[in-house]
Parts: sequence; C-alpha cells; structure tokens
Amino acid sequence: MEANERPPVVGLTAYRERARYWFWDHSATLLPDTYVEMEVAAGGAPVLLPPDPAAVGAVERLDALVITGGSDLDPARYGALPHEKTQPARPGRDATELAAVRAAVDRGIPVLGVCRGAQVLNVALGGTLHQHLPDLGATAHGARPPEFATVDVALDAGSTVGRLLGDRVTVRCLHHQAVDLLGEGLRVTARAADGVVEAVELGGHPFVVGVQWHPEQDGADLRLVRGLVEAAARTRDRWEAPGHAVSGGAGA
Repeated sequence: MEANERPPVVGLTAYRERARYWFWDHSATLLPDTYVEMEVAAGGAPVLLPPDPAAVGAVERLDALVITGGSDLDPARYGALPHEKTQPARPGRDATELAAVRAAVDRGIPVLGVCRGAQVLNVALGGTLHQHLPDLGATAHGARPPEFATVDVALDAGSTVGRLLGDRVTVRCLHHQAVDLLGEGLRVTARAADGVVEAVELGGHPFVVGVQWHPEQDGADLRLVRGLVEAAARTRDRWEAPGHAVSGGAGA
C-alpha cells in the first residue's frame, strides 16, 4: 500500500479505571468500543493513548487526535474552585489531554473534542467552564446518567460543523458542564435552544473542533468523524508530498 493510501492514524485518549474481567480486578486503560468502531467506520486507524503524560510524545506520530468524553476537568486548571457537583479530579488524564491538545494544535493536525474533550480544548487555550448547568436553568443536557439526552442544536452554516451537518441537528448529550469564557482563537459554532454552547472551533487550522455531544452514540451518522478523517488525510498528504520538509511542527 502506498503511503497516501494508508488510513490516517487517529489517536483516541483513553481512561484509567478499575475494571473486572475474567479473574482480574485491577486498574486498566480502557475506552468504550463505540469510539473505536466510529473511527474504523469513518476510515481511520485508531490507536489508544493512555492517560499518562508520557503518551503526549505520540502526537508527533498521529494524523489526527480525538479527545474523548469522561469525568470533569479539575477547576484549578482554569483558576476556579470546585463546585459541589464537580467530580473528583483525575490529574493524570487532565495533564495528558491538555498537553496533547496543545501539541496537536501546534503541529497542525486535526483535532476533535467530544463532550469533556470540547471542554479540554477550551481550557487548553485559556478558556473557562460553567461547572453545573442546572444552576443556569439548563437542565436538558443529560442530568440523569447514564441516560443520554436528545438535544436540538443550531449550527453556524459557515463553520466546519455547519458544512458537515447542516444548520440544525439532533444530537445525544450527557453533560452538566459547558464552555463559559472562550479560549484564545476559538469561536462558538453551535448552541442549544437554551443558549448552552454545543460546539467551538479554532480558526487558522485544518480541523480543530469541539462538540458537547457524543457522535459515537450514533453510529449511523459518521459525517463529523468522516470530516475529521478526511482532513487528516489531506494534512498528511501535504506533509508527505515530495519536496515538503517536515520538522514536526505546524509551520514546518
């Protein structure tokens, strides 16, 4: 297979959780199969990145990065005290994902943040979060885990998500936090009817998108993830073109 025919390599950030299987009961690095299946169906070659800062170096070998959903970010990461409803901090995961986002943006590879991943993207670029949406009267985003809420979202037609999904889409959500103050260079490209930010994008890059919803919960709609994989292929092919010197950075 020629280099430009291989599937783009997409890194998926994983969790570290207690897991029981066979006769084992121990800490494990894991990720729901829906994320992996989504990437394969969209044409990508997924690899899991453990929640350890040592994994950040792998970003140099990736064609795209997905920051997956999960528990709340430590509010200290954006200069806030924890709300009583904010989940306990996961320092290793926070450090890994924040550094991985910055490395991917600096390198110029496509990035997709899913739910927590959208929040990580915002905080990595200097933004802040609303820690508990029900305090703002926003209760339609999945307040009863593990049930996903069905949310109607209006999208900016000129944005990446708008071009891929149209001006309106119904999505699956499960979050009690959301973007507050925007990180540097980000703009809001989708909102729910109650005003909650549902997507953000970074200008000046091939594909840097954060969505509050869970595309992996709808395997029949691959438009967003296929857009990520196609952007990864285009970016990789430019780097691998004859005469294009690459030193590992976005400006190479």
